Amino acid sequence: QEKSSCLSAALFGEDCEISRDQLYELLKYAALGKCHNATQPSWCRIYRQSHLAGVVVIVLHQMSQLHFYKFYLQFKHLRKAFRHRFTLTPSANFLASLYGEGANLKPQNTAQGLTSTSSECVPERSDLQDNPIIQKYGEKKQGLTSYTLTLEEQKKNDYPIKGFSRCKGYIYTECDQQRTDSSPLFGLDCEMCLTAKGNEVTRVSLVDAQGRCLLNELVKPETEVVNYRTRFSGITKEMLLPVKTRLSDIQTRLKKMLPRDAVLVGHSLNGDLQALEMIHPSVIDTSLLFARNGGRRFKLKFLAKAVLGKEIQSEEKLGHDPAEDARAALELAQFFIEQGPTKVAELNLEMILKTEQLAEASQEQAALQAQGYTFQKQLNEPPHLSKPCFLECLQVTGQKPLLLGRQELDSSGLCQSNLSASNKQILQKALEGVPLSTFSIIQFSLGPENIAPRLLAELCEKVGSKLTDMLTVYAGPFEESFCLKSVKKEFGRCGPFRSLTVVTETYQPYVCIQYEVLEAAQLAVESLNGAEVAGSCIKVQRPVTAAMLDCDVLIKELELDVENEGVIYVAGLKKSLTETDLQEEFSQLKDLETLFLPKDLQSGKHRNCCFLKFQTAQSAMDALEAINGRTVRGRKLRGRNALASGHLWRWIWQMNHSNGKQRRNILYKKMEQLSDSEQDLRKNVKKLDNQIRKLYRCLQKNTLCVVLFPGVN
Repeated sequence: QEKSSCLSAALFGEDCEISRDQLYELLKYAALGKCHNATQPSWCRIYRQSHLAGVVVIVLHQMSQLHFYKFYLQFKHLRKAFRHRFTLTPSANFLASLYGEGANLKPQNTAQGLTSTSSECVPERSDLQDNPIIQKYGEKKQGLTSYTLTLEEQKKNDYPIKGFSRCKGYIYTECDQQRTDSSPLFGLDCEMCLTAKGNEVTRVSLVDAQGRCLLNELVKPETEVVNYRTRFSGITKEMLLPVKTRLSDIQTRLKKMLPRDAVLVGHSLNGDLQALEMIHPSVIDTSLLFARNGGRRFKLKFLAKAVLGKEIQSEEKLGHDPAEDARAALELAQFFIEQGPTKVAELNLEMILKTEQLAEASQEQAALQAQGYTFQKQLNEPPHLSKPCFLECLQVTGQKPLLLGRQELDSSGLCQSNLSASNKQILQKALEGVPLSTFSIIQFSLGPENIAPRLLAELCEKVGSKLTDMLTVYAGPFEESFCLKSVKKEFGRCGPFRSLTVVTETYQPYVCIQYEVLEAAQLAVESLNGAEVAGSCIKVQRPVTAAMLDCDVLIKELELDVENEGVIYVAGLKKSLTETDLQEEFSQLKDLETLFLPKDLQSGKHRNCCFLKFQTAQSAMDALEAINGRTVRGRKLRGRNALASGHLWRWIWQMNHSNGKQRRNILYKKMEQLSDSEQDLRKNVKKLDNQIRKLYRCLQKNTLCVVLFPGVN
């Protein structure tokens, strides 16, 4: 689910099954963009990947589609918030293979302890031509105006721009005077807390070219704070209690303080200006100034140490100091302008970063080994020749993924430094860390122990039995000499059925029809109950069992499912009709987007029904009204809203065919009490769904969130 319109997936019907590699494609491109040979996924498209705020993968340990549909009503938030659902093809050791075969997140070589002054760090002159800084700015020194962002660069990097509709209500600094190479520089940095509105400013700092702090003010947010992010912002509830200053006060003060030709400097300054709701025409962004390949960016903390030799954002301090960050960004810009691109390129920042990561990895692994953790690979082993997973690529780019979980992830060692005792603890850490991380993997579990195979088998049997009952209808009573052919014809108009048998245990004969799709069974109940069929006024109903008591609720929820929005089911078609024929027949329907004609997955033959997907729910309703009762090639059509248009249709088919022989003659199940284990599972699923809801609410806009039900194997 994307918290904005950034993802488009064209899969529907049979195509809703994706492979492990396809999921890998999506996550890699979302996390890395075009660098590291990442390309747009083959099966869906991400628009404006550079605008993604982050990628979050929620792994539900040992859970599969079986759990999702067994506890469909309990997964209230999950099924409403996540519009796109796909079946993953079976894969051994799925999680480990997703992260890379036997991948270890830590780099594979021992640290050499190189510094910015080491001769090994200084590249050859010929290598400088390939440096992104030289490619962007050339080799010669230039004045500060050469390094301010152009209007196009500001647009590309989501800066607030005067006249743009999304910046309506923003305050313009009115610094319109022509900039020169002697225009004054000012460093700006803000700290934000997460509120009901989103990211709101809670502290602002402004420093001048001499590093003097002109403004360092706490700000009272407009709405209630959801997460203070104290670890990073340094802001606590107590700090904001006496504060009276509002955002409008800061906007007024900044507007008065800045000269007409001021140039603002900051690190990823677009976020600060967006939070301040202010527009300033001339900026230097140090995250873009120290250019890297593939759209990657150095962190401010790293640049301050590597370029200026200064330690900022110390972990010993409570949160970041915005005045310190503003001063560091300003000094970095001044260094760049004074020294010129060639001197900066000669620092070989990529080598310094890689060396620091190697040293850090060595220290972390040594510390973990001292605590008794073991790793599949040691740091002094030669590099593995298989392709690196994208998580390894992330670390090379300077991004450290957030990894939280209760169980270790097989073959990857991912969660060993972040093992938590409960989902509650994992959630608390995630609420704090996910909004600040570009890539996160959060693993939740249903309980402290693995799900017993016996309980899994029991769940599988119950879900299969319930699906069979939902696909089954009983119709009657009929006369003793009724025409079975007429009954088959009438009920066949509702959709394909697997079997139709006559029930003779009753005083008058009934028929039992087991359909292949949920919509067909529901259509039979809705359209034929009380109708005259084969000379008798009949009643049509589903089996009455304990498991079926909530059938009506389940049908209603399936119909309202976001996955089925704008999708209708049409039955009564001739089996000889092809997709091309149907496209032609339904070409007059407004906003028709996709047509799916189900096939028997064994024989490959078409069924006498199809699904139509429309751009809007209203268009689907209008189409349904036009189709019901319409005659196509001599057949009268029936239709209704879809219940299982996507992967559920395929899964039902597989469930029925894999267990059909065992269940075909199951008509009624004795009422039985739920086992304690299953009751516990149901409670845990409710809690889990609520925890996912809380995590989802803390995500920033333009976050790609994927929830995995990887199963046991």
